Amino acid sequence: MTDKSDNIQKVEVLSITTWTPSLFSFTVTRPESFKFTAGQWVRLGVNPSQLKHHVDNKTPDVPDEDIYRAYSVVSSPYDETLEFFSIVIPDGAFTSQLQHLQVGDELLLNTIPFGFLTLARYQAPLPKDLWLLATGTGLAPFLSMLQDMKTWEDYEHIVLAYSARNEAELAYVELIKTFEEDFGGLVTSPAKLTFIPIVTRENVEGALDKRLPELLTSGKLEEVAGEKLTTEHSHVMLCGNPDMVEDTKETLKDMGLVMNRRGEGNIAVENYW
Repeated sequence: MTDKSDNIQKVEVLSITTWTPSLFSFTVTRPESFKFTAGQWVRLGVNPSQLKHHVDNKTPDVPDEDIYRAYSVVSSPYDETLEFFSIVIPDGAFTSQLQHLQVGDELLLNTIPFGFLTLARYQAPLPKDLWLLATGTGLAPFLSMLQDMKTWEDYEHIVLAYSARNEAELAYVELIKTFEEDFGGLVTSPAKLTFIPIVTRENVEGALDKRLPELLTSGKLEEVAGEKLTTEHSHVMLCGNPDMVEDTKETLKDMGLVMNRRGEGNIAVENYW
């Protein structure tokens, strides 16, 4: 797949963090001209034949083409570097190559940001409580939002519910614990953050253990959050596994919440997956 060359810039891999054998994060240089809104995604490209791993190992039959995929930005819109959160799909044309990334490798960045999973989409109801519901790498856009001071200014209560199959897959937990002080601390009357980890295939102390739709239907998520979901003041964002997004969206609609359209409504989802 090709992108228009006018919008493509080379970026250099600066660091790599491995969370599990199938989950990793990486940072790259940020072009000076590149701007985005927290919650948006970009198209990242890789030419497998140019990766150091393949060059050094003289790997045979490596594709010599630019392959692009969509990635939400983890970083704050004000960070000097760009961070991304990725899953490894063994037979995926893109991520099966990206797992070989090394510091110093070059990737391609389409500098046009995409997506409407941004807080600016909410015109009504007015901001009060913000619910960010994520599975896996769907956490990425919410990390960006929580590193934007305006999020802390605009809301009274933020609930981040983050679901994974096992504890090892709960990435960024230590970073999340710093947000309230590091970003809320810059605001006069900051939002209160409630972080709710969910692990569905292990018993983990301090974490809930059911899927998000079930936690909503039973009232457990609201109970732990200390907040009620209502059409009058709740903004709810979903990102992650397509099945979770669809099931949770329908559950929220059954609870009376409505999709956000033309700036009005409660529920917003990201469908780039």
